[in-house]
Amino acid sequence: MQIKICPKETEQLSHRPILQQTSFWANLKEKQGFETLAFEINVKSGQEFLINDTGSDFDLLVVLRQAGPDACLAYIPYGPVMQPREDYQGQFLEELSELLRPYLPDNCRFIRFDLLWQSPWAAEEDFYTEDNQWLGPPDPAIQEIRMNYITENMKLRKAPTDILPSNTIILNLLRNEEMILSMMKPKTRYNIRLSKRKGVAVREINPDELEVWYALYSETSRRNGIRLHARDYFSTLLEANREIPDRITRIQFLVAEFENLPLAAMMLSFCNGRATYLYGASSSQHRNLMGTYALQWEAICRAKRVGCREYDLFGIAPNAQPSHPMHGLYQFKIGFGGKQFHRLGCWDYPLNHLDWYDSFRAIELRSEGYYIN
Repeated sequence: MQIKICPKETEQLSHRPILQQTSFWANLKEKQGFETLAFEINVKSGQEFLINDTGSDFDLLVVLRQAGPDACLAYIPYGPVMQPREDYQGQFLEELSELLRPYLPDNCRFIRFDLLWQSPWAAEEDFYTEDNQWLGPPDPAIQEIRMNYITENMKLRKAPTDILPSNTIILNLLRNEEMILSMMKPKTRYNIRLSKRKGVAVREINPDELEVWYALYSETSRRNGIRLHARDYFSTLLEANREIPDRITRIQFLVAEFENLPLAAMMLSFCNGRATYLYGASSSQHRNLMGTYALQWEAICRAKRVGCREYDLFGIAPNAQPSHPMHGLYQFKIGFGGKQFHRLGCWDYPLNHLDWYDSFRAIELRSEGYYIN
């Protein structure tokens, strides 16, 4: 395997259906105060190296994040987009990491790959229950043995937490609307139609109406005890959205209302044929009007109208275990049909100072949680 790496401007990142690997995302991160780097990667290897049609040429976005007063990490959100076959994954990440090393700051302690690749344990029958519930991957030590197969340094480590969601549901939008509805659970179809009969309407929020979204979002965060972004996070996102030159990538804020009363809202992205439900929020009042169901259905229909091929519901529990903190989201999203997809999640490649890295991991273990980065 031969890998060539060439720096490039983030504005020149190629168009891929992964929002977090686009020039839009780089622009957003820069506005939020992060330093970003972009690279063109070329891999020369036999056809047995690649899986599916992910291609051997791709661009890579790296976001530099502070990891302490005198240290940083190189975070690669949902990248690299090219997926090698399982036997080569560790070797590929190791070689890519060593090639990236000279371009990273001297105080960069490790590279974190937030991998979009499917977990190999999601394809093994032994990791499912009799009723087809995924049990999740094995202990990190077992995962690391598998990932470090044929690597030279045996340094790849499973991160203590996944930053972006590693379990999701993907809807196929190439079907017509009636077929998509037919794939849903009966209760979900009923609630979508009930919301329409009750008079719930969905519209796009204008930039000057951001407070409508943020009020619902704040209420939801407090109710569920999840991390709350400051209002500036979303205003910056809308500012970046206005600056997109080609409109291949864009963000919409949608709100479901009843008689001008906001019931639910979401942040939806469109990116080169892929739609993603990034954030959701809802009121504790009038839940009988099923505003969240009206909102999701409108998002699905909008994604189809702009030519998206798939819809990523972006974040569920790995299975139906009621004790999981995301069980409620699992129950809601699974009703829309689609295929569950289990990603490999975050993997680290320490560059130096292993004692420092182990200390950083220990701190992360005490404060784990999902967030967009």
